[in-house]
Amino acid sequence: MLDRSIGEFSRFIVIALGTTILGFSTDNWWLALCAGLAVYLGWLLWQQNQFDRWLANGRRGPAPTSFGVWGDISDDFYRLQRRHRKEKQKLHSMLRRVQDSTSALREGIVALEDEGNLAWWNPAAGQMLRLQADDAGQPLVNFVRDPRFVEHMHNRMFGRGRASLEPITLPAPGDDSRILTMEVTRFGQDEALVIVRDVTRLHNLEQMRRDFVANVSHELRTPLTVIAGYLETLQMSGQAPRNWERPLTQMSEQTVRMTGLVNDLLLLARLETSERDTGRDRVSVRQLMEQVAGEARSLSGGRHEITVECIEDCTITGTAGELHSAFANLAFNAVKYSPDGGPIELRWRLDAAGGHFSVKDCGIGIDPVHIPRLTERFYRVDAGRSRESGGTGLGLAIVKHVLLRHGANLTVSSVPGRGSTFTLNFPTHKLTLASSA
Repeated sequence: MLDRSIGEFSRFIVIALGTTILGFSTDNWWLALCAGLAVYLGWLLWQQNQFDRWLANGRRGPAPTSFGVWGDISDDFYRLQRRHRKEKQKLHSMLRRVQDSTSALREGIVALEDEGNLAWWNPAAGQMLRLQADDAGQPLVNFVRDPRFVEHMHNRMFGRGRASLEPITLPAPGDDSRILTMEVTRFGQDEALVIVRDVTRLHNLEQMRRDFVANVSHELRTPLTVIAGYLETLQMSGQAPRNWERPLTQMSEQTVRMTGLVNDLLLLARLETSERDTGRDRVSVRQLMEQVAGEARSLSGGRHEITVECIEDCTITGTAGELHSAFANLAFNAVKYSPDGGPIELRWRLDAAGGHFSVKDCGIGIDPVHIPRLTERFYRVDAGRSRESGGTGLGLAIVKHVLLRHGANLTVSSVPGRGSTFTLNFPTHKLTLASSA
């Protein structure tokens, strides 16, 4: 920059000296100097005008050919223009590759901007959500109007309410026979990416499994009732041979166990198929804990010391039977897997996050590797011990589904050989203090 200034100043000095010398030869040096400077100034203004016109036309084509300082400026702009074009071409090429790669995906991808307006989508998303080219710029909720997705969208975009991290499963817009999952991920300033997947096949397979389990479980109830009735009659009559006593006792025990398994399967099927968050019972936590503790003491038969701690009573809004099932399953598991004489604590506490019902035992404990899978159907940490205790392997699966229906969750902390603590965490909007109720 300094070299250009020196060069232009030197050029100005040469023109001034040349016109002055020419003026001395004609005895009008000042007139010649003014004329020379005027010509030089007009030449600079003309170059500036050419450059301004090139800028006004959008810098199309190369910069105008100039000399002096404007020539240097034109050269710099031309070099910047070429560099900008190369970077622009590189970005366009990269964008085309990204669009081509996403177009090949079976999952739908929707880019949102300006607080949820459509910016771009790949063909799979356009086909699943029935989007047209002229839909760009409109809010996505205009096309996916399911209230659950609208709430999920607002929670994820604007942080309203309880923002769930789980994808939303809902029918496809305009086609109830197709089932989609939609997951919203926010990034940048008021921008988001929506991943859309077609899970119709998985949904149908899951529905078939539920129907099969429910139907088979229902059909098994009648023969089990008949078998149990005849076994009870034989045992009560006293007419059976003595060598039949042990087989009849074992058959009765297994019939009772199978009946419990069928009942648990039917309960699970009902929990999975019925709508969530429909219960409106006001369940007193203190009364529920006392009832569950009494049942656990009956199951224990005096072998364990079961205590109840409920400092601040409140009510839970939900389904009374389901809540009883969840509370009782944890208490019964503590009785089954705790050694004789061991203490079992049932505790309820409140804090800013909500209400927490915990069952603490001093049993065999659980290795941390098993904890993530405890709520799976028929998952057993120790299969032999579970069968001896009479468990069906469905208790914690039932607890999980009950909690899902009540907007709650389960946490487990355990140390092998030192016992376990299972905690049901209920959100504050499900709770009402007993005094205010």
